[in-house]
Amino acid sequence: MTYVVTEACIKCKYMDCVEVCPVDCFYEGENMLVINPNECIDCGVCEPECPAEAIMPDTEPNLDKWIELNAKYSAEWPNLTVKGETPADADGWKGVPGKFDAHFSTEPGSGG
Repeated sequence: MTYVVTEACIKCKYMDCVEVCPVDCFYEGENMLVINPNECIDCGVCEPECPAEAIMPDTEPNLDKWIELNAKYSAEWPNLTVKGETPADADGWKGVPGKFDAHFSTEPGSGG
């Protein structure tokens, strides 16, 4: 089992998860984070830290798309080891449905 970041992170990117991760397995895209499944030690400390409730264990149903997306982009985006600044409009995007199709970006983040 590993943990994955899902659509709820898009445009929220709170990054509270980064501060508690003992193995630095988060990678930063322009408007969301992903977890490297080969680095995640399945400790679960990140899941309750996410204000957007975007982190889930890969054993939850219907996460195949997110498992693949996390694996793909964690290999392309920069590693994030320190919490960066939360987007100013993050709270406004929290809980908004359909963010992947409308707002997902393949661009890397700054790698703070």
